[in-house]
Amino acid sequence: MSSEARTGTANSSSLSPRSSVLSTRRRSAQRWRDARDGYLFILPWLLGFILWTGGPMIASVAISLTEWRIITTPHFVGLGNFVALLHDNQIGVALYNSAFYVVVGVPTHLFIATLAALIVNVKLRGVAFYRTLYFLPSLTPIVANSLLWLTVFSTDFGLANAALSLVGLPPVQWLSDPRFAKDSLIVMSWWGMGAQMVILLAGLNGIPDHLYDAASIDGASWWERFWHVTLPMLSPAIFFNLIIALIGAFQVFTQAYIMTNGGPDNATLFYVYYLYQVAFQNFDMGYASAMAWLFFLIILVFTLVQFRAARRWVFYEADVTR
Repeated sequence: MSSEARTGTANSSSLSPRSSVLSTRRRSAQRWRDARDGYLFILPWLLGFILWTGGPMIASVAISLTEWRIITTPHFVGLGNFVALLHDNQIGVALYNSAFYVVVGVPTHLFIATLAALIVNVKLRGVAFYRTLYFLPSLTPIVANSLLWLTVFSTDFGLANAALSLVGLPPVQWLSDPRFAKDSLIVMSWWGMGAQMVILLAGLNGIPDHLYDAASIDGASWWERFWHVTLPMLSPAIFFNLIIALIGAFQVFTQAYIMTNGGPDNATLFYVYYLYQVAFQNFDMGYASAMAWLFFLIILVFTLVQFRAARRWVFYEADVTR
């Protein structure tokens, strides 16, 4: 036997059971210290979540099973509040208004954001100025935006009716006519498409140039390059914006609160605004909590449906299963 083999055999045999146990203990102690440090780092967030998110959510479940008007003693009613939701006509109106805002507002919002991203995705001098110009409105607080658009949609001196008069059209009661109130708020939402535009612009910049080169060599037109290269490669960014916009559109509140007060004729009585009325005007916290959980389930179902449908149209370059 060679000297190297004899040395290896001796070293391996020198590892006594006690040394192996000590090594295992040291590794266990190191793992415990790593876990302890990790939990210490996330402790501030964890405490915040328990105190300000998880705790109130659990409390709202208990409140939804009671009849409680803040100044009265809570009385347990079981599922009575949820049964009452089925007989509340205002719930149907609020759900319809929110669904209309989502179905019409989200696709048009994403379309305009995508169009803006394509426009500013050019290598021209001064394009950074236009990117900033498109992005700035999304930084403006929603209250300030609402007050600004109140002026734009003013019947007497608003810019919207001034533009209509330039082309010979009669003025429109934008916020006081039930036919146009929701549409006006949807148009206002386009003003804040800057955040979505930036994400889509990042997605466009991440598309490899060699894909366009290969398509051009194959004789693809600009439309075919856009349809078969740009859109599939941009689909993850579109999907992300879709989910965020969907959840945000369901939760629209401030615009209706400031600009229309839920009117006219309940045309902008969105679900969250109606929940606000029940909770902080009628002080019916039990019923409002039941409304909140119903709305949570609705948003959850819509989100899960979108994730399920995403398998058919969202393309990930690293997905080897396609």
